[in-house]
Amino acid sequence: MKYLNIKDIQKAFERIHGFVHKTPVIQSHLLNDWLGHEFFFKVEAFQKIGAFKSRGACNTIAWLIENNNKPKHIVANSSGNHAQAVAWAAGRYNIPSTIFMPENASKIKIQATRSLGAEVDLSETRDISDQRVRFAAQEKDTYWIHPFNHEQVICGQGTAAYEALKEKEDIDCIFAPCGGGGLLSGTLIATRGLSAKTKVIGAEPLNANDAAISLRNKSIYKLTETPKTIADGAMTLAVGNITWEYLQQLDELYEIEEEKILYWTQWLSHLLKVVVEPTSAMAMEAALKWLSAKKTKQRMMIILSGGNIDRETYMKIWKTNYLEHLPDIHN
Repeated sequence: MKYLNIKDIQKAFERIHGFVHKTPVIQSHLLNDWLGHEFFFKVEAFQKIGAFKSRGACNTIAWLIENNNKPKHIVANSSGNHAQAVAWAAGRYNIPSTIFMPENASKIKIQATRSLGAEVDLSETRDISDQRVRFAAQEKDTYWIHPFNHEQVICGQGTAAYEALKEKEDIDCIFAPCGGGGLLSGTLIATRGLSAKTKVIGAEPLNANDAAISLRNKSIYKLTETPKTIADGAMTLAVGNITWEYLQQLDELYEIEEEKILYWTQWLSHLLKVVVEPTSAMAMEAALKWLSAKKTKQRMMIILSGGNIDRETYMKIWKTNYLEHLPDIHN
């Protein structure tokens, strides 16, 4: 296997420049004071469709067109943000799209995907959606944009970390959530190319820990049923064979409990004054786990992957008030 490198990320950055936003990097000085370290947050909630996924979708289609392979129909499978991203990017290039989604996907993400011009095909489970997209991809002049297991998707996602590390130097560690591993793989490639000393760490729900099990087993492990987690962007059953090659190079992958995901979803939303998806908030808890063994002040970059939350998820997030308990490095 020929590994992707920083040049591939740079090409992706050039392709999508002008199509996607350069999202801001922000801080909470109060949080820094409380925890005694310096945290920077790359806020992808301000990205097209409200999540980093538009980067990978846009880059993949631009790459196809660049190589004279513009398809007549695009298909994708997703539980949410990738669905919207492909619908948006396909519409940007005037290509019809069909998105295969499980019925338990976020309702607001299903609605948004339809309103962006895609046809939505709902299935009882994520596994069935995955099977149906494979069948649809066999049609003539149809191209399947996988949510994570595609080199150009990975390169596109890596542009978030690329931007962040170009803007802020001397970062000790960068954190990103892990679903199928596309964002985390892209983050690893960009970081290794720009700042070799910077550690790359992932965060995954304990309730959807296929990647962590895979790393322990040293082979890809697939969950047998759709996991129950508030982090709906990380409900994948297994990582891909491409992302797996990069996930094995991580410095660490932490498994995050549901209560901690809820805790940081509330606190980051409150402190940063932005919408933070539960999937994004996992990375903050991973940072605290990593910091528990550090004796000196650290500078950290956290990729907040998106900000699309439906009413039902909002109610679950705020059912218990975690703001009564101040953030503490030893929580």
